[in-house]
Amino acid sequence: GVMLSHRAVLNQVASYSAAIRLSAQDVVVSWLPLYHDMGLIAGFIMPILQGIPLVLMSPFHWVRDPKILLHAIHRHRGTQCWLPNFAYNFLATRIRDADLEGLDLSSLRALVNCSEPVQAPSHDIFAARFASYGFRAQALTACYAMAENTFAVTQGGIDASLTLDTVDRHALMEDRHALPAKDDAPTLTFVSNGPAIPNCEVIIVDEQRQPLPERRIGEIALRSDSMLTGYFKRPDATAEVMADGWYFTGDMGYMVSGELYITGRKKDLIIVGGKNVYPQDIENLLNDIPGIHPGRVVAFGVFNDKLGTEDVAIIAE
Repeated sequence: GVMLSHRAVLNQVASYSAAIRLSAQDVVVSWLPLYHDMGLIAGFIMPILQGIPLVLMSPFHWVRDPKILLHAIHRHRGTQCWLPNFAYNFLATRIRDADLEGLDLSSLRALVNCSEPVQAPSHDIFAARFASYGFRAQALTACYAMAENTFAVTQGGIDASLTLDTVDRHALMEDRHALPAKDDAPTLTFVSNGPAIPNCEVIIVDEQRQPLPERRIGEIALRSDSMLTGYFKRPDATAEVMADGWYFTGDMGYMVSGELYITGRKKDLIIVGGKNVYPQDIENLLNDIPGIHPGRVVAFGVFNDKLGTEDVAIIAE
């Protein structure tokens, strides 16, 4: 359990409201469950404390009938909505054209991708499906967030379109270096999660928790005025991740020009013969294989005593 003071929550609401340029003209529309920090803070507490109109619906109703979110945005002229990455694919593929007649999504100024790694193809499929209904690709934004910082850590795409960074796959996996891609080399593309919100600092650190330079991959650490006080009745767990005012997230990423890119989770990283393998990279490749249900693939490492290194294991539906 993450312990948050009232002051930390109020600081987050003020800082995040500034980061997304929240104004009296905004209308927040949300299906997110209130037991999740994104739903509770961005989709409930923030609009209520800031006096912004809020349109709420049941997450169970939304999963059964995803078009209700889009029709709520149309009907109430919604300007902001937060979604995990899977929802972009879900909305783009699970609604019939007949259920979208007369729909107008032009009021949306920030559709915020948060709580899962942001995938550029998910943005592309959503923008392509709903462009004819007034949705502007410039409204695609991204946020890196966690309950330990009350909610948001960074926010991108508000003042300018999201930045995509295409890097050399070999350098990233072998050397933990996000080098710009070469024309003849395999690549990976990451979506920027933007710069830190006001009153929040983000750095990348190595295994000794020393700062790393730009484009070097390491653990993401943050310091802010909306951080957790500690984990509930777990001083041992708190001590593992907090030191000198910094919270060490366990997430891996790199910085470019003050913007944060996420590469994966520290504990999820698979090391095969000294080579760093990011499980989501394998999972994304397998999603395109006919017969495998997209999004229902997991890759992980299993230590091989005979070889003295990890094997890659995959479970797919």
